[in-house]
Amino acid sequence: MTTSAPHVAIIGAGIGGLAAALRLSHWGCRVTVLERHAGPGGKMRTLPTDAGPVDAGPTVLTMKPVFEALFTDVGLHLDEHVTLQTEETLARHFWRDGTVLDLMSDPYQSVENIARAFDSNAAKEFSAFCAQTKILYDAFDNPMIRTSEPSLGDLALTVAKSPKLLRAMKPLSTLASSLSQSFSDPRLAQLFARYATYVGGLPAHSPSLLSLIWQAESQGVWHVKGGMHQLAQNIEKAARGFGAEFIYNAHVTRIETQDGRICAVQTDDARHMVDAVLFNGDPNALRSGLLGPAPETAVDASATNPRSLSANVMSFAAIPEGVPLAAHNVFFAQDPKTEYAPLAKGQQQSDPTLYICAQDRFGGSTPIGPERFEIILNSPPTDEKTPPSEKEKEQCQTLILQQLSHFGLSFSPRPTASTLTMTKDFAQLFPASHGSLYGRTPHGMMAAFKRPPARSKLKGLYLVGGGTHPGAGVPMATLSGQHAAAAILSDLIST
Repeated sequence: MTTSAPHVAIIGAGIGGLAAALRLSHWGCRVTVLERHAGPGGKMRTLPTDAGPVDAGPTVLTMKPVFEALFTDVGLHLDEHVTLQTEETLARHFWRDGTVLDLMSDPYQSVENIARAFDSNAAKEFSAFCAQTKILYDAFDNPMIRTSEPSLGDLALTVAKSPKLLRAMKPLSTLASSLSQSFSDPRLAQLFARYATYVGGLPAHSPSLLSLIWQAESQGVWHVKGGMHQLAQNIEKAARGFGAEFIYNAHVTRIETQDGRICAVQTDDARHMVDAVLFNGDPNALRSGLLGPAPETAVDASATNPRSLSANVMSFAAIPEGVPLAAHNVFFAQDPKTEYAPLAKGQQQSDPTLYICAQDRFGGSTPIGPERFEIILNSPPTDEKTPPSEKEKEQCQTLILQQLSHFGLSFSPRPTASTLTMTKDFAQLFPASHGSLYGRTPHGMMAAFKRPPARSKLKGLYLVGGGTHPGAGVPMATLSGQHAAAAILSDLIST
């Protein structure tokens, strides 16, 4: 051991690394967080606009109890550090035929809205879908999401105890095929098929089990007052209060071992002797040798490949015209049968679905003057290592704005191509990620078991973040921080 207090280096200050830093520092570990960027948050980033900083990463916060537990477990209170406000309208959905549907935090209101926008049969199918996804969520929350290392044995035991669970799982169906059976109207199937993209997958290749994402969202959507980045900043502040040290603009070049165990971390200008390392980056960076030869075999190849989807993200301030927006908005592709076909071939869609976060409309507000927006367009990962060209950015900008013009939505001033962060940009921001924002793809029934757990194959090296179990998304990455911190503490105590 390096000192009487074990020294843990955390590489990366994404939400998973921050959550682990808070827990480990509270438990008495000496924690040093090394982050190659200028501040905390990882993919939870902001960019400047004339209307103030705009979120350029995750915008939806679900599973509030995960964050309450993070603070409660270290003797703090979430509401004393971050203000979370619930959204009555979960999301507003638009189709080209003029149909508009608001899904609400009140389930009965959602049923009424569906009956009004579609028909009573659609409302009945939605109610049945909600009941089915609740069965899945309640069954798999503990043995899959909350556990540190899910096992097929535990899953089989869970299913064996409840025959209705097997029917709800539809293990031989993809999300797309399952939804086509659940909904007569293809527009509702299209709506919930999009949930596969929340974890970087395609509906026709992802397991039907991903429908339970709706249940997590239906239990509440919150926004962070001041923007999502406030969550990262305040977790960092709380960890500092327990003695954690944060070093930014620190490029880690090498993880060193001695006698088969982690012993040190090397940056461009310093060497840190450690008892354990927690890696909060894409696990593929380890396999790619970006941190030296020692951790190259710490993670199986199947745990990092094939890659998940990426995105092209437009972040800007402007005045919207032509469409009554909510805080969260989805504008659907014209043809749900073909919209994902290009992505499956590694190509950009020509008729995509677009998500828009109107950051200043949280809480039902209707701002006057320029507002902050984030628009997300799904895109395939990339093997290219060069930044996007001006032509590529202009083509992407044109695609996004033309697609929205079909719905009558425009912005003044018109956002420029410079407001885009594209797949190639993400590939450079997050090394060895290929631009993928969710780590390994969720395709296939066994995908959930292929994500790496907190413990790697190399003694003293642990993993955290959206590329590890239990998966992508802010709550899941936060839970991975809990799993990783517990594993580190347990192993250090036993050592």
